[in-house]
Amino acid sequence: MASHIVGYPRMGPKRELKFALESFWDGKSTAEDLQKVATDLRCSIWKQMADAGTKYIPSNTFAYYDQVLDTTAMVGAVPARYNWNGGEIGFDTYFSMARGNATIGAMEMTKWFDTNYHFIVPELSAETKFSYASHKAVSEYKEAKALGIDTVPVLVGPVSYLLLSKPAKGAEKSFSCLSLLGSLLPVYKEVIAELKAAGASWIQFDEPTLVMDLDAEKLSAFTDAYSQLESTLSGLNVIVETYFADLPAEAYKTLTSLKCVTGFGFDLVRGAKTLDLIKSGFPSGKYLFAGIVDGRNIWANDLASSLETLTALEGIVGKDKLVVSTSCSLLHTAVDLVNETKFDQELKSWMAFAAQKVLEVNALAKALTGQKDEAFFSANAAAQASRKSSPRVTNESVQKAATALRGSDHRRATNVSSRLDAQQKKLNLPILPTTTIGSFPQTIELRRVRREYKAKKISEADYVEAIKKEIAKVVKLQEELDIDVLVHGEPERNDMVEYFGEQLSGFAFSVNGWVQSYGSRCVKPPIIYGDVSRPKAMTVFWSSMAQSMTARPMKGMLTGPVTILNWSFVRNDQPRFETCYQIALAIKDEVEDLEKAGINVIQIDEAALREGVPLRKSEQAFYLDWAVHSFRITNCGVQDTTQIHTHMCYSNFNDIIHSIIDMDADVITIENSRSDEKLLSVFREGVKYGAGIGPGVYDIHSPRIPSTEEIADRVNKMLAVLETNILWVNPDCGLKTRKYAEVKPALTAMVSAAKLLRKELASAK
Repeated sequence: MASHIVGYPRMGPKRELKFALESFWDGKSTAEDLQKVATDLRCSIWKQMADAGTKYIPSNTFAYYDQVLDTTAMVGAVPARYNWNGGEIGFDTYFSMARGNATIGAMEMTKWFDTNYHFIVPELSAETKFSYASHKAVSEYKEAKALGIDTVPVLVGPVSYLLLSKPAKGAEKSFSCLSLLGSLLPVYKEVIAELKAAGASWIQFDEPTLVMDLDAEKLSAFTDAYSQLESTLSGLNVIVETYFADLPAEAYKTLTSLKCVTGFGFDLVRGAKTLDLIKSGFPSGKYLFAGIVDGRNIWANDLASSLETLTALEGIVGKDKLVVSTSCSLLHTAVDLVNETKFDQELKSWMAFAAQKVLEVNALAKALTGQKDEAFFSANAAAQASRKSSPRVTNESVQKAATALRGSDHRRATNVSSRLDAQQKKLNLPILPTTTIGSFPQTIELRRVRREYKAKKISEADYVEAIKKEIAKVVKLQEELDIDVLVHGEPERNDMVEYFGEQLSGFAFSVNGWVQSYGSRCVKPPIIYGDVSRPKAMTVFWSSMAQSMTARPMKGMLTGPVTILNWSFVRNDQPRFETCYQIALAIKDEVEDLEKAGINVIQIDEAALREGVPLRKSEQAFYLDWAVHSFRITNCGVQDTTQIHTHMCYSNFNDIIHSIIDMDADVITIENSRSDEKLLSVFREGVKYGAGIGPGVYDIHSPRIPSTEEIADRVNKMLAVLETNILWVNPDCGLKTRKYAEVKPALTAMVSAAKLLRKELASAK
């Protein structure tokens, strides 16, 4: 019985790649230095999987930014503005597409399906000319082979690549990215031929878009693509991998009918209904790569239950055709539980990070061949039983309070128009009020202070004094820039979700449980293992301190319940909505305490609400109902004069705009600039939005500094579709990843643009 890993985390157990990337971007190290770190990490990963007994080890899943951008480089689909003149694509062009540079903005970035991982969206048009421009897939295969490890090169499948792309600016409205399939496939043929020549015997195509609701035309593209590739793939074993959801019946039929494919990979954790399709018919002689070990969470697999499922599948596909696999790439989970020193033994026994999941996959594969590790299985069974019975998991009063929520929709008593009038009388803001999203640059000194406080190297008094000085600096800067609604800069927070989770019951925190979000950006998701409640106020002290430093409105900054849920490793022993309602009640207590403390503007970020929308349309309404309800619970008890903001970023919001309206926030700030102002199209199409709204006027994930004229032009485009009295002016997202040398001129330009337009609007009256 064989084992297979779909993909593996690439940052390293101590975020080695993150630091190497940032050193390279800052000009402190060379390309050779960066490549050496990457090579060492890759080789270590391959050896680890080989030592565990993994048969099908992936290569080319290691990316310097993301795997879709790697594919864009591979096929030479570089937008003309980056002035690439052909040849092998190097770091300059690659990172300019990802991050922008001093003169050119970055390409759009969006969420990878329903995860917190991001990818750079390819831009295509009828004029796009594909060419083989990055030989990374072949180079990595050869690199592993030199170690004596025969890997399975992984490519983003050609159809999914096109379906994840967008028409470039200026492309004809009738243009479809899928129309380029015929011109894209010759590049794939070149790559495949090179891999064959290098000795590859297996190749994996990731086609995750197959789990979406695709129409007949899109499904037929898969048949067409793999039919055209058939002769080139001759002599190779081919895996087509899918993940993140069930396959619709038609997609399953299309996939399993592909003649040149040797094996099919399915997510049997989030796609449990796919089991029914397999049981109703699986092609004879084909391999089933059964994704039974969860690649998106940190809970230990229930080995006994999985073994039962795999034994049943063995009877359907045959003993020699069943391969035990992960449900998706392990990129979405933490690296290695061995690096965790602060979990108690009980909690640790409930978990498995990527390294442990590799062991689980191989233990299951060996058990199916009669080589069951009884001690391993026995320890796992004991951990499963411990988790089910542990008193630390359940809080009866929290469960009762969450159950009681179901009788109301928790809307504020007054409509948003009346609330905005009451708030304006209190806040007295100018038209086109300016604000930022929350965080300010996290300096080396600031990180040192937090680190030393956590390590008990400095006293609480010294820590509070240091944070107070940082807040005062941020407040003073915003006043000098003449920003209207201020933030305290969040100097006490390393991460917007981790900060709240550390103060809520039912959460645990890793030391090194880092997960890549995009590029060098890593997050350390909290682990929700039990019922959630708020023992005491979490932000009131800092927000009150910041408000005391200024006469201008100071936003209280909170993370919303849906975002805390979606950016955590969530318990899998109860429905997600029940956990979300518990978090909503905790945030509600905090909102009301902030209001009592005199904070008149409270931002409850729901940056991750969109990414949690299920991939299948039939499941979306239920999710949006409880997610939006959870947000409303947090602020249903405040006065009309308290202004509730929310923030959303880096997703496609147009299809959920009515749910966003139903959140009933007073003001929403939302990503807009990096996606070519795609958000504005919904308002051009007639959607009426009566609350305050701040579509982002510049991209904070790029080091590029926008001009006053550029921002004014963006705001004028907004004014063409939105009322002047509801429009806010703000960046796309928080500023923590930027340097002050970038932030100051960018915010100066933003405020100048708002003032310029106020004058123009006043003179036009």
